[in-house]
Amino acid sequence: MMLIQYLIKKGVIDKKQAAGLEYDVKVSGKKEEAVIIEKGIIPEDLVFEMKGELLKVPVRKVSVEDVPLEILELIPQESAKYYSMIPLSQKEKTLEVGMVYPEDLRAQEALKFLSRQGKFNYKVVLISLTTFDNILKQYRTLKKEVTMALEELETELKSEEDGGVQRQPLKKAEFEKMAEEAPITKVVAVMLRHAVDAKASDIHVEPTKKELRIRFRMDGVLHPNLLLPLQVHPAVVARIKILSNLKIDETRIPQDGRFSAKIGGKDIDFRVSTFPTTLGEKVVMRILDPTEGVKQFEKLGLEKRNLEVVERAVRRPYGLILATGPTGSGKTTTLYAILNLLNQEGVNVITLEDPVEYFVSGINQSQINPDIGYTFAKGLRHILRQDPNIIMVGEIRDEETAALATHAALTGHVVLSTLHTNNALGVIPRFIDLGVAPFLIPPALSLAMAQRLVRVLCLDCKKEVTPGAEVKAMILKEIEALPPSTKKDVKISDDFKIYEAKGCKKCNSDGYVGRIALFEILEMTPQLGEIILKEPNESRISEEAKRQGMITMKQDGILKILGGITSVAEVIRAAEER
Repeated sequence: MMLIQYLIKKGVIDKKQAAGLEYDVKVSGKKEEAVIIEKGIIPEDLVFEMKGELLKVPVRKVSVEDVPLEILELIPQESAKYYSMIPLSQKEKTLEVGMVYPEDLRAQEALKFLSRQGKFNYKVVLISLTTFDNILKQYRTLKKEVTMALEELETELKSEEDGGVQRQPLKKAEFEKMAEEAPITKVVAVMLRHAVDAKASDIHVEPTKKELRIRFRMDGVLHPNLLLPLQVHPAVVARIKILSNLKIDETRIPQDGRFSAKIGGKDIDFRVSTFPTTLGEKVVMRILDPTEGVKQFEKLGLEKRNLEVVERAVRRPYGLILATGPTGSGKTTTLYAILNLLNQEGVNVITLEDPVEYFVSGINQSQINPDIGYTFAKGLRHILRQDPNIIMVGEIRDEETAALATHAALTGHVVLSTLHTNNALGVIPRFIDLGVAPFLIPPALSLAMAQRLVRVLCLDCKKEVTPGAEVKAMILKEIEALPPSTKKDVKISDDFKIYEAKGCKKCNSDGYVGRIALFEILEMTPQLGEIILKEPNESRISEEAKRQGMITMKQDGILKILGGITSVAEVIRAAEER
């Protein structure tokens, strides 16, 4: 109980606390450090600071990003875990080893043995339990785990060849057998877990001429993560098809499926799409985490005028609220934020989705299934018999759904849905194209909002720069064109600064962490209603948008640039995606 006694000596704890701790150590059989931290009497950092003083061993605070993966290979994972020691860095031939229990003679002997085997010198530093646990997880890297699984697979194949069995091109039954075997099962499981851990939105499995490429989409951008031998492609695809209940032997046409897997204690849904290419089947898996919390308006990127208009529309007892933009622009996330605000004890909220992306307590959520004829239109007809107050329809894609959604809004329901148009101004012409009579739109429609996603600059490394002449001119031009109500709040000097992406370990040298939306929001007004009845074209609607103070997505992006939230490159990319 050396540490507990030392803490008394230093006045950190009193004798009564010490007696309780010593009793808990004896009863639990745990180390002193673990019991002290569990009890929460003093912070972990202070525990190890005191221990460092006691043992006269320097305490090292190190982040996961500072430990190179190749350094970890100098001490096997099993030894690291058993002796609570881990390599941190290497200068020339001296390895710095972090130990949680440097007083443990067995751990010291093990380290001496490993240093002789690996022919390196070492010096010991003290690290906390949390630091050790975080770095230990780095042993489970995607590349290393998949490599081990592939080595296992190669061993199995080699043993078959050594037994006189010549490997021929695999047939359907062999694909299925191989896909169910441990190595391939492990490869796919590791791929899924690392994608979820990396907060990827999609996994791309792509055959090339020489290898199988695995890429993860993170913050809207695809990143290469792994290259596998091309010969495992059929087995990997077959394994994914088995999970998704797709036809293994059908490789000529696209297939769609879905499956769920428990990863990190959470049930994660994967929406699967296969697509035939000249080099073999490509698979894309969309990752849907139903436990992800619904975002608040401010975190979505809604602020000031845009936020006021949305809140005004949400307070109305009925009406249609439409989000528009391309696939992957965050429309559903925005609608869920609105839905979360409307979700009160005294209302009946029902959704029709494809698929259900978030589970929200208190909401009746239904997933459509076109294979059995359960479409948005059919579901919406039945929803109206369920006495709803608020309805969310995943997408309006045909005349029948548009007519039913309009009817529901006109008969006292709040209806949320998505539409595919280039901008907010295009919502009204698109609705007319879908067969909705112009005179029904003004009383039914409350709000049309278009959005695009941009990446958010990393707070730890974004760098302040003076904009070039061309960029400065563009920013000043957009500021000048802002509606007076927004322009009055913009304070900008002649020598204003903006921020650019730089890249650091915390953002994986990307310069960005997370995404936020750019919005343009058109509100239904009496003036807009008259235009819809008389001359519903985009130029006339644009005039009304300016009159009511609408800011464009590009202008919203400029405001976010000046606020240091995103970069010029991101705004230009998103604003031109029209």
